[in-house]
Amino acid sequence: MKKSIFTLALFFTFLGSNMAQEVISSSSGNNYTNDFTNEVHVNFLNLIMLGSFEVGYERYLDHDHSLEFKGFINDRFNINNEKKGKKYKTNSVQVSMNFYFGGSEKGRIFLFPLAKLRFGDFEEPGDNGEIVTTDMNSFILGAGAGYKWELSKNFAFGPYASIGRNFSDEVTERFASIEYNLGFNLGYRF
Repeated sequence: MKKSIFTLALFFTFLGSNMAQEVISSSSGNNYTNDFTNEVHVNFLNLIMLGSFEVGYERYLDHDHSLEFKGFINDRFNINNEKKGKKYKTNSVQVSMNFYFGGSEKGRIFLFPLAKLRFGDFEEPGDNGEIVTTDMNSFILGAGAGYKWELSKNFAFGPYASIGRNFSDEVTERFASIEYNLGFNLGYRF
C-alpha cells in the first residue's frame, strides 16, 4: 500500500514538473481563464462514502480537450462496500481523453473514453468459514460524462459518471461484466 502511494505521488510529481507550461482552462470565455494547463484533483465523494482514494492529473492540450491520468487506491467494483467480511485489496490506474462541449461563463460538460487497469484481490468469507479470494486483475474499456464548474481562479469541481466493460472472466463470474463509477472531483489548477 505504501509503495503504491509513493509510486503514484512520484508519477504525478514527475508529470507536473515536466508539463508545467502555458495552461489552458477547460471553460472557454470565462473570467478565470488563465495560463493553466495542469490540474490535480481528488474524488472526495468516494473517499468519504467508500474509503477509496482516487487522485487524478489532467493536462489541458487545448481549450476543448485534455488528457487525464488517475490512480485508485482501495479501488472497488462498482460502488460496493466492505461489509460482512468483504475486503478489497485492489488498486487501479486509468487514462482518459476528456472532450469539453458547450459552456457558460463558469463551466462545461465533458465526455470521455477511458481505459483502466485494475490489479489485486477481493476476499470474502465462504460458506464454511474459509476465505474465498477472487483475482481482480482486469482490463476495462468504457466511457463517461461529467460537468466541471470553475468557481475561482485556481479551483474547479464537479460530478462525473462512467460505465465500462470488464474483460476478466474471473471478475465477470463473481460480479458482472459491466461496472460503473461516479464521483465528485475537487481540483486545483496550476
